[in-house]
Amino acid sequence: MSLVHQGTLLAEVETPPSDREVRAQLAKIQGSSAFEAPERARRFLTYVVDETLQGRSDRIKAFSIAVEVFGRDASFDAQNDPVVRIEAGRVRRSLERYYLLAGQNDPIIITMPKGGYVPVFTRFGGAVARPQSDEGRRTSVGSPPALPRQLAWAVVGAAAVVVAALVVYTALVRPATELARRQNSIPGKPGVATVLIEPFKDLTDTRNSSALARGLTDEVIGQMARFREITVVTKQADPGGKEDTSQPHGGLPFYALEGSVRTDEQKIRLSVRLLDRADNSVIWSNSYDRQLQVSDVLAMETDIARSVVTALAQPYGVIFQTDAARLLQSPPDDWDAYACTLSYYGYRANLDSRSHAAVQNCLLRAAEKYPDYATAWALLSLTYLDEYRFRYHLRSPAVASIDRAAETAKRAVELDPENLRALEAEMLAYFFQGNVETALSIGARGISINPNDTEFAAEYGFRLALAGEWDRGCAMVSDALGANPGPLGYFEAALAVCAYVKGDYGAAEKWARMSDLASNPIYRIIMIAILGQRGEMQEAAEQMRWLEINAPEFVKDPAREVRTRIHRPEDQAHFIDGLKKAGMALPSPASVTR
Repeated sequence: MSLVHQGTLLAEVETPPSDREVRAQLAKIQGSSAFEAPERARRFLTYVVDETLQGRSDRIKAFSIAVEVFGRDASFDAQNDPVVRIEAGRVRRSLERYYLLAGQNDPIIITMPKGGYVPVFTRFGGAVARPQSDEGRRTSVGSPPALPRQLAWAVVGAAAVVVAALVVYTALVRPATELARRQNSIPGKPGVATVLIEPFKDLTDTRNSSALARGLTDEVIGQMARFREITVVTKQADPGGKEDTSQPHGGLPFYALEGSVRTDEQKIRLSVRLLDRADNSVIWSNSYDRQLQVSDVLAMETDIARSVVTALAQPYGVIFQTDAARLLQSPPDDWDAYACTLSYYGYRANLDSRSHAAVQNCLLRAAEKYPDYATAWALLSLTYLDEYRFRYHLRSPAVASIDRAAETAKRAVELDPENLRALEAEMLAYFFQGNVETALSIGARGISINPNDTEFAAEYGFRLALAGEWDRGCAMVSDALGANPGPLGYFEAALAVCAYVKGDYGAAEKWARMSDLASNPIYRIIMIAILGQRGEMQEAAEQMRWLEINAPEFVKDPAREVRTRIHRPEDQAHFIDGLKKAGMALPSPASVTR
């Protein structure tokens, strides 16, 4: 059997990189002119690599990095001081740039997956060297992409417009008989990725370990089934049964999740792996260790299952990343609606107007073809919302777009009341219509349905913050940011707003620059307010010139954009004050209409 990660084949016998090879690669990176990183980002990278190679990866936390690398004292608070997260972002981007410009053929790849600061070392297209703790056991760090992840997302975002347009074109030119044949194979429903969850094996073979294996299997099934973007199927443990390895839905993604449980008197380890059923290649694997406490077994099972499901099933998780890479390489004929979904998330990586139009058309076709597909209606609603909030491709007054978004979201929720993309669309439509209380009640309901969906959790948290619950909402965004494997610019911009409202304009500027949503007009508004408060007038003027050229609607009444988003008058006034200090011309409040 071969191992596969996002389409890259490797021999199972290949060994992970040695310590010597990793240190040589680090020296090569640090010495390259393509690795553009400030001195303290270089110290950051050296520190985490050294700690990992010394078997102390479990010590790599924000606090230890702040104290040992940046000289912070024992009072360091990661929630209020984002220095570690900001420098981690710089390290990741510098590594991505290095591998893009100079390291394409390097034998060793060093990455630092988001959600933590522990580096992972892999051979190019090859085996992974996982960090070891003092006891020599594996930590909960999954296999990284074969290329730096942010580079992959940049490719996905840029290709979203191409893929979406291809899907629409194919739907228009494919013979009607072919469409009818395929539609009849799955009446009224589009194909999505399918995951077969196998009963987890009990390797200890005691009464308690057997119960734990069954409990973990059931918990993973229950939590993964809450995600509507995939189909979950199960197989009863039947030694005499024959296994059906055929592909569902004519070539759509079909995965199997396998697991094994080991226990001793004090610990439990769940080892899981995701396989592509087409060739039984391993897409992803991980191990999760927990202390075994008989008094709290259910909570432990819930916690482990949450870690597995969040890594795999959420938007931008392992399944999505694998399917997105496959789609870009060779989009199968039967992926029409699913390709539109993937393309939408690619568009979300950049939030630019060029991708918006193609993705919206793709989703419109998918909704017409599959009128009962709630996810297509939900994502279509979000594209209508973007017409309103970003002024993308407005064909009618902005109010018509927000009304269209609300109507489309309502239809999605009626089709599937527990679809989180539908609830997200409805929450945002109500929020931008000014019905904040209803929007937040929908958000709370969504969190109760599926707390593992970090995309929804961060969006709900940002709505809470903008409604005036800044501490609670910003903490939710921050927590979700750490667990979300996808492109995070949108939510990094949200944390820029959080820092601004707290009066920490330096942190706000750092978060805004990390978000790197330069083609989005709201990003420019946020930057102008921050620069105004910091007295950086020259750059503020450059940001305003960009708006005048590329998004003149936002120059006419920027205060309106603030009031549409920020709920409390005192918070509105604080943000508008930054725009005034930057020199933006603001009409009187009496002339503002929603």
